[in-house]
Amino acid sequence: MARLPYVPGFARPGAGESGHKAVKAAGKALRERVPRSAHAEWRADAGRPGAVETVEATNAGRLPELTPLRIGRMVASPFAFLRGTAGLMGHDLAGTAVTGVGAQLCGDAHAANFGLFGDARGELIIDLNDFDETVHGPWEWDVKRLAASLVLAGREAGAGEAECRAAARDAAGAYRHTMRLLARMPVVEAWNAIADEKLVSHADAHQLLGTLERVAEKARRNTSARFAAKATERDGEGGRRFADAPPVLRRVPGAEAAAVASALGPYLGTLPEDLLPLLGRYEVQDVAFRVVGTGSVGLRSYVVLLLDHRGEPLVLQVKEARPSVLLPFVEKAGFEAPGAGHEGRRVVLGQKSMQVVSDVLLGWTTVEGRPYQVRQFRNRKGSVDPAALAPGELDDYGRMTGALLARAHAHSADPLLIAGYCGKGEELDEAVATFAVTYADRMEADHTELLAAVRSGRLAAETGV
Repeated sequence: MARLPYVPGFARPGAGESGHKAVKAAGKALRERVPRSAHAEWRADAGRPGAVETVEATNAGRLPELTPLRIGRMVASPFAFLRGTAGLMGHDLAGTAVTGVGAQLCGDAHAANFGLFGDARGELIIDLNDFDETVHGPWEWDVKRLAASLVLAGREAGAGEAECRAAARDAAGAYRHTMRLLARMPVVEAWNAIADEKLVSHADAHQLLGTLERVAEKARRNTSARFAAKATERDGEGGRRFADAPPVLRRVPGAEAAAVASALGPYLGTLPEDLLPLLGRYEVQDVAFRVVGTGSVGLRSYVVLLLDHRGEPLVLQVKEARPSVLLPFVEKAGFEAPGAGHEGRRVVLGQKSMQVVSDVLLGWTTVEGRPYQVRQFRNRKGSVDPAALAPGELDDYGRMTGALLARAHAHSADPLLIAGYCGKGEELDEAVATFAVTYADRMEADHTELLAAVRSGRLAAETGV
């Protein structure tokens, strides 16, 4: 039989078993240029910005009345400080060893940025859940950020240093094991691997079961309807409106609310056509401003109340999307930066690239010249607080999140290539753990610097919110 012509977009001829072996061998060959032990190395460069300088720079463009709240959340602990400084870590990672193999990065694979959410059928999925900084770059960066955050979480929880290091090491080990597993699976099965009950067994995270069950039960109750019941009131005309609850939730002037509501028209154009009849059965009722998480405090973020014919609510979040803080650093690491585009689109497409199941209402729009992402609010979401876990649970959580991260990267990077580099041994795991401990030490020093600036009055901080 004559060989069929090559079809662009598909694998080239010869990419069968022999081709796969060649890809894995290429990954293994990368060790000669970048030894796995090299990932242990990091030291601050002379041009590294200080903690206070970093926070002041990243406050630019945010709503000034909310920056004290942002700083207040960051001074809570080194773990929280790390969560708000993805850009500073990008600077630091730009000088570390990279293999040159790229993947779609979460960009902020902090241990607190994994959680539960509901799919279209009401089932709960656990996965990465924060993609504000998503960009194509070195796969190692997400792994190292996860590992460092686990060390800080363990220290905050009172775990011993050996237990903190073990959590970081095992997160890297689970990443490596999972990438090797995905490389051996049929492509479609690997692509559609979903974070379900099998994940706990794969990651040997059985001590975490009780915590996950409690979080899942809470997540099932965390819906638009429940939020609307607490956050809205009757408007006197048969409808509902948001009630002021400062500083987290506040009503906005009519012109601002109208601009957000009008932006939902273009948002519909970013959704699959089959979903348009669904949203077409809801009426836009009200818009309010709502403060979001640590890294995003000070950005513009709205909640939009929609009601169906029975008065049942659906709440959308319309959140400002700024350029990824990692963008200048992935360029320094040798990766091509994307051209100018809509930042909301970048976030949404990055999220869809990394998740097997995503919010069906993910989209983007523009409000008064600023890019925004749009998604369901309180879509049965729940999360584990890594800094509140017992030592045995922290290690399990590290393995689970490491496995999830590998699955997410495998959508955009060939698992054969990364698996070939990572190998069977624990050399990479130990190197990442060493990096994580070193970097956690530096985060503690940076946090101390920030705390001193707050105590001296240089920076204003609002705590307890």
